[in-house]
Amino acid sequence: MAANMYRVGDYVYFENSSSNPYLIRRIEELNKTATGNVEAKVVCFYRRRDISNTLIMLADKHAKEIEEESETTIEADLTDKQKHQLKHRELFLSRQYESLPATHIRGKCSVALLNETESVLSYLDKEDTFFYSLVYDPSVKTLLADKGEIRVGPRYQADIPEMLLEGESDEREQSKLEVKVWDPNSPLTDRQIDQFLVVARAVGTFARALDCSSSVRQPSLHMSAAAASRDITLFHAMDTLYRHSYDLSSAISVLVPLGGPVLCRDEMEEWSASEASLFEEALEKYGKDFNDIRQDFLPWKSLTSIIEYYYMWKTTDRYVQQKRLKAAEAESKLKQVYIPTYKPNPNQISASNGKPGAVNGAVGTTFQPQNPLVGRACESCYATQSHQWYSWGPPNMQCRLCATCWLYWKKYGGLKMPTQSEEEKLSPSPTTEDPRVRSHMSRQAMQGMPVRNTGSPKSAVKTRQAFFLHTTYFTKFARQVCKNTLRLRQAARRPFVPINYAAIRAECKMLLNS
Repeated sequence: MAANMYRVGDYVYFENSSSNPYLIRRIEELNKTATGNVEAKVVCFYRRRDISNTLIMLADKHAKEIEEESETTIEADLTDKQKHQLKHRELFLSRQYESLPATHIRGKCSVALLNETESVLSYLDKEDTFFYSLVYDPSVKTLLADKGEIRVGPRYQADIPEMLLEGESDEREQSKLEVKVWDPNSPLTDRQIDQFLVVARAVGTFARALDCSSSVRQPSLHMSAAAASRDITLFHAMDTLYRHSYDLSSAISVLVPLGGPVLCRDEMEEWSASEASLFEEALEKYGKDFNDIRQDFLPWKSLTSIIEYYYMWKTTDRYVQQKRLKAAEAESKLKQVYIPTYKPNPNQISASNGKPGAVNGAVGTTFQPQNPLVGRACESCYATQSHQWYSWGPPNMQCRLCATCWLYWKKYGGLKMPTQSEEEKLSPSPTTEDPRVRSHMSRQAMQGMPVRNTGSPKSAVKTRQAFFLHTTYFTKFARQVCKNTLRLRQAARRPFVPINYAAIRAECKMLLNS
């Protein structure tokens, strides 16, 4: 029962095709439709086979940078098989949401942010365990580092300088160092400091009454007093005390100069109502991704201003009300769903004297044993006997996988054992072949899709003969001396326009004779 019960926040396998690998998703919501069915709103994760080769190269480059700074097991210490299978465990998070029928759930898995202090072997040792470190945007086809990553590792440690000896000069740039703004050993008592802060709040309230824009935003005395009691007013008052050596009379005179009382505003007062609405809309869409909020909704605001406003906004009554509404909405939604047993996979190759048994909703359950089938070997492990066989790849190739490799294919999106071409890529060895001959593999072959196997582990690789044009000395000479007639740039831009060889030949002869 527990294996078939799925809750909000679970990482699960979804099956959208009987022959393709499972989709990996995280359940965000469970909603009941008008027809009585349950739909799951999910966050999408992508595999390496789902993105382009250019982005895969970027992901590999990012992984190498992590390895160079990591103190744990690096990829060079892994076997070819471990390297091959580790690529199947890597996922790419996306900000994309979609709704899928809950009946398509096929089991639970675990997805974690890549921990630089943990050995990569820990992900291979656990079943149904994946990791991610990059965020994929399917709309613009880009990969970015996850901004929510936990910064653990040697590159995030502080560099503590050596302690200065007595009399030794400080070579650091003083302007970049922090400045002292408060002295706890001041001559004033706590009561005197509190009284000065009350005066500063009163001055701030009076300043808002005189300011026209503040009168519109805080039409009542109560709202003006609340705005004057915010941290920006208190920080200004305490800084004024420190700069005037805790002389109360001098500090009070600065609070009310000749031009009128000093008005201190923070981001909560500087933002308009329309800007606040835009911010709440952006926060609903992007969460705490302040860079995207600024780029798409508030480009005229600085990143510092947006972050400061966010933490002030969290102290308002509006934030509390929205939090209560979301909590009430979450209470009305489904918390979990039970997925019953589903039908056998149509890709199963039935035995001549039996039918495939039912498969439970939880991934990893065993099938009812059948008589071993005699025929082609498994395309992954080359086994010739299995209690169940599955057709794999295009029908005309007549490939099949054993039960163990099929389950691996569905979960991890690749073959369990590396092919010969992948082994050569992982462990390059010197070859005696003509260097002009290059092997070209399709993207499907690189990512575990079927490559025709004739019964042996050797995979089919296409080859193509390279060629180059050998230019004569006379042609090279003509390019240099007949530049005005030849006009190489114009000829390159219009490759289908014929070149006047007769004029070039005549000019060359004339120059040679002279």
